Amino acid sequence: MNKVEEGLVYVNAARVTLEGNLLIPDGAVGLVMFAHGSGSSRFSSRNRAVADALRQSGVGTLLIDLLTREEEAVDMRTAHLRFDIAMLADRLVGANEWLAKQSETSRLKLGLFGASTGGGAALVAAARVPQRIAAVVSRGGRPDLAGPALPAVQAPTLLLVGGDDGPVIEMNREAYDQMVCERRMVIVPGASHLFEEPGTLEEVARLAAEWFTRYLR
Repeated sequence: MNKVEEGLVYVNAARVTLEGNLLIPDGAVGLVMFAHGSGSSRFSSRNRAVADALRQSGVGTLLIDLLTREEEAVDMRTAHLRFDIAMLADRLVGANEWLAKQSETSRLKLGLFGASTGGGAALVAAARVPQRIAAVVSRGGRPDLAGPALPAVQAPTLLLVGGDDGPVIEMNREAYDQMVCERRMVIVPGASHLFEEPGTLEEVARLAAEWFTRYLR
């Protein structure tokens, strides 16, 4: 089986069927669902690299497309669905409900990993179902897009931002100040928005693995 098909699942969430890759290592301490944003998908090489690192640390992963294939085709032209934070959060909550009904995932604590606009959607979802979301990590995210949901987030939240990503640093600082949960903001030196520089994505993976293993146990 190739990497694209590995762990393929069809998730019924918020009245649509979404495709994802669900992989759970033996003795997993928890499960992290990835919320992509800004035109990315579950095939994002950056998120897949982070997911690999999480599984090596004993955390299961669900990489999921929050848009259907038809919606992705539209969004490639219009770029508006990736900013529909309420819809993306609805689907994260729906996927969370789906996971709660599956025998292999129902007892696992759940974390959310959001990138770009997915960071905002992850925080809105965490605010909606606080009893289910145990931790959140945002990579180069737009937590500011969570708006009024920010003070309602209860899950410990880690905000990771590239040191060379000036505007997004400020957006994250503003969001951080509005949150009241346990939280930490880390600026990764020398990293741009996409963390393409040598060693920067590895640092993201290390910090995320530490955060999730701490709060999902």
